[in-house]
Formats: sequence, C-alpha cells, structure tokens
Amino acid sequence: MPIPSALVARFFQLILNKQFAEAERELERLKQKMHKTEWNRGYFRALYGMLLVRRANNGDSYAFFSKLDVGDKEGLQRFRREFLDHVKNRLHGDFDRGFFSAWSDFTRVVSRMDIVNVNNVQPKNTTMEKEANKTSGEKNQATIEEFLE
Repeated sequence: MPIPSALVARFFQLILNKQFAEAERELERLKQKMHKTEWNRGYFRALYGMLLVRRANNGDSYAFFSKLDVGDKEGLQRFRREFLDHVKNRLHGDFDRGFFSAWSDFTRVVSRMDIVNVNNVQPKNTTMEKEANKTSGEKNQATIEEFLE
C-alpha cells in the first residue's frame, strides 16, 4: 500500500504552521497505514526528524530547516533534484532511498504552497514597523518610502 500523499501533504503543512500536536496525530495515522519495509521506515524517520527539528527551533546551524527558504522556488527545485538523485542511486539502501524520498516530497509540496515566513523572519519595512518608527510629530508627514510604494 503506497503512502497516502494527502496525509503527507497535510503533515508538511502542519509542521510548517507549527501545529505540532496535530502533526503528531497525522504522523501516527501515516505510521499505521505504512507497511513494515525498510523504505517506509526511512521515509517515516525523515518525517519524524522534520517534526523534531521544526519543534526544537533552536537555530541549529546544521539543521536543514534553518537554511531553508520556502519562498525560493528555484532553490526548492534544486534541493528536490538533489534528493531525487539520492532516491535513484542504487548504491543507497532502501532505508536511505525512503529517507530522501520524504525530503523530495517535502520540497515538492512546499514549492507548491504559498508560504512566506516559515522561519519567523520578518520582512523588512512592514507597515507596522514604519508606523512604530514614526514619532508623534511626524504622523501627518509622508515619507519617501510611502511615496515610492
């Protein structure tokens, strides 16, 4: 029985939105639907690792999530091609190919989603930030930034 792609996509969405309790329930549903194979064990371990790293959110410079920019669609495609190369590589065992397949699926699903802030990085020059930077005497005056927008 193949792994249900709808459940996997939902899991990815939940971990990106930091809904960890629901993501754990979804992961348990996935585990129950998987057959006991090495490939599925690698796939599941990758999903579980994604959940753990995303939940920890300790700025670990070695974690893939800390380096991931989900707004960079071209970068996601490059990562996906790299993961798929590992999946196709017959020198890897079934566990490894399942593991890389999960990451390939993650990059595929995320590249199709419209997500801006996965790592809590605030975009520069937001409207609220501009208002906060104004002093009380300048509230009626336009700025160059507002004019150029």
